[in-house]
Amino acid sequence: MRLIFFGPPGVGKGTQAKLLSARMNVPQIATGDMLREAVSAGTPLGLQAKEIMTSGKLVPDDVMIGIIRDVLSSPKCSRGFILDGFPRTLPQARALSALLAELGISLDRVINFIVDEKEIIRRLGRRVSCRACGSIFNLGVKDPGGNRVCPKCGGDLVQRDDDRPGTVIKRLKVYHQSTTPVRSYYEKLGVLIDIQGSGSVNTVHEHIISLLNHT
Repeated sequence: MRLIFFGPPGVGKGTQAKLLSARMNVPQIATGDMLREAVSAGTPLGLQAKEIMTSGKLVPDDVMIGIIRDVLSSPKCSRGFILDGFPRTLPQARALSALLAELGISLDRVINFIVDEKEIIRRLGRRVSCRACGSIFNLGVKDPGGNRVCPKCGGDLVQRDDDRPGTVIKRLKVYHQSTTPVRSYYEKLGVLIDIQGSGSVNTVHEHIISLLNHT
């Protein structure tokens, strides 16, 4: 199964991708993790991405596509993958389609998560991350403790500035402006599935399984 999980921040893409990855035994390919692994491995593209990120710039599409090519053509993706967080723009979607065609890979489904914006703001308002290891926790679901210490490494748990309500509203506006064409692109390809992401984690997971089994 080869899938893309698509939707704004706070809809639960990462959580659902991890669950489905474990259930289907295919890797979750998250954009941030992919970049960190390439940098850690010291690949030519990883070193290039590190230099760009260190300068405070966004990693350009051609570098991202190159890193994705390395990952998707690796043995770990031989049985499929769940691409989480990419593409976010129409040029990225077109570049990804060209890459998949080059690799002889067909995309099965793009699952678009829909959650009310008020719920997204509420969810992200409860999210904290560890300064040391980067682990993310939702205090409304998995409270690591009142002392706000990471249970994995003991680092401080803090709320990121981009998870504050005012910033989230701006992020959502930018998201919709850049991704509405992407949704239309995959809808025209006949691979897009909309799913309500506002239920419990288990309910949404079982809904995804049901949709995949009947499409």
